[in-house]
Amino acid sequence: MTENRPRTPPTFEQLRTMAGQEVGVSDWTTVDQQRIDQFAECTGDHQWIHVDPERAKRQSPFRTTIAHGYLTLSIIGALALEMGIVPENTQAAFNYGFDKVRFLAPVKSGARIRLRTTLLSMEDRGPGQYLMKAANTVEIEGEQKPALTAETLVMMYERRKRAGA
Repeated sequence: MTENRPRTPPTFEQLRTMAGQEVGVSDWTTVDQQRIDQFAECTGDHQWIHVDPERAKRQSPFRTTIAHGYLTLSIIGALALEMGIVPENTQAAFNYGFDKVRFLAPVKSGARIRLRTTLLSMEDRGPGQYLMKAANTVEIEGEQKPALTAETLVMMYERRKRAGA
């Protein structure tokens, strides 16, 4: 476990007071060729720089295949859930979008990445509804530059208390 990861998920009330604070760092996860190939199958993006290791070895400036930028971006959700930053009493959480996405460095096949997240805001959107905005950095193990930065927007719905409970 990463020492920055919350031991227990925060409550909605706690999250509302944590703006500007780092809320977690995920464990490292490997982006291997199999994962890249599966993403290519799902999206239909079979560009050689992602899926042809032999050609990439000869012609790519990186001398290996690299992950699709959107693959790296899509991993943010799973790593954020792993960190335990979604309150336990969440009924539902939905991807609401991204702001300021920047792809800064390629993720080479076989590289390990992790997510570092800082809460930017927790906005009330109605009774039991919150829009969470977070700054995310996907780091590449052993590299100075991160793979990407992105601000995520997540709409969360608090589980309603039952009458008489």
